Amino acid sequence: MAEITAALVKELREKTGAGMMDCKKALGESGGDLETAVDWLRKKGLAAAAKKAGRVAAEGLIGAAVEGTRGALVEVNSETDFVSRNDKFQGLVSTLAGLALKANGDVEALAASAYPGTGRTAAEEVTHLIATIGENISLRRSAALSVSDGVVAAYVHSPVAAGLGKIGVLVALESTGDKAKLEAFGKQIAMHVAAARPDALHIADVDASNLERERAVLVEQARASGKPEAIIEKMVEGRIRKYYEEVVLHEQVWVLDGETKVRKAIEDAAKDAGAPVSVTGFVRFVLGEGIEKEQGDFAAEVAATLGR
Repeated sequence: MAEITAALVKELREKTGAGMMDCKKALGESGGDLETAVDWLRKKGLAAAAKKAGRVAAEGLIGAAVEGTRGALVEVNSETDFVSRNDKFQGLVSTLAGLALKANGDVEALAASAYPGTGRTAAEEVTHLIATIGENISLRRSAALSVSDGVVAAYVHSPVAAGLGKIGVLVALESTGDKAKLEAFGKQIAMHVAAARPDALHIADVDASNLERERAVLVEQARASGKPEAIIEKMVEGRIRKYYEEVVLHEQVWVLDGETKVRKAIEDAAKDAGAPVSVTGFVRFVLGEGIEKEQGDFAAEVAATLGR
């Protein structure tokens, strides 16, 4: 059994929003396994059932760049939000996004790329800017999408400068249709992805382990109603359909009208563009997703609860 530390209780509370004592009990019941404890809390109705974005704690910027049928995103982190408003830092992120187009989403290849006009690599330029600004900076990740014919659209939410912000999205549309109309629709799909946070394109793309985990939780919740197994099975299938509507892009409700499904919006866009349209991929970056800052006071509070 894993040791139930203050840090583990803190992490579980941040993931679920459950109370500290409930988190401590859940970890005890699950042998200290974090994901099993999350499911235990959900089954008891003590945590919300939802995919959750990672705790956003890092600073910096997301950069987006599109060129023809290719698009790329990068995330560059800094210690403080103040640095994200620095012209030199913004120039770095913008340039790295452009270089990421050729690196095809490989962050190591991006780091090794020649940085324009300096004689340095991208990684060396990051190190150079650290010395100039006096604050730690890191190239965290990169992603890219491309199509053979069509468009790759980018959307940056609340940009601080062109192509730079805290949330960035790429969407790839394969189509021989009118490019201007595809661009406009691609921007709308990207805005939808930013808001609705889908995990998969189609039902068939949903991660099997995530689906089975969700089903197990739903079965336990349904059984708590005391209904017969046959009824429980129908209840679970209905809730699985609802789950798909939450995590699958084509099954989600189109945010622009709040009524139709995204798949219907794609069909309508194809008619408008004069050719079939296929959404072949999307990427969504949220600044600092999955990175946590130290929360000293809260950790002390948890430690006190554990009697340490």
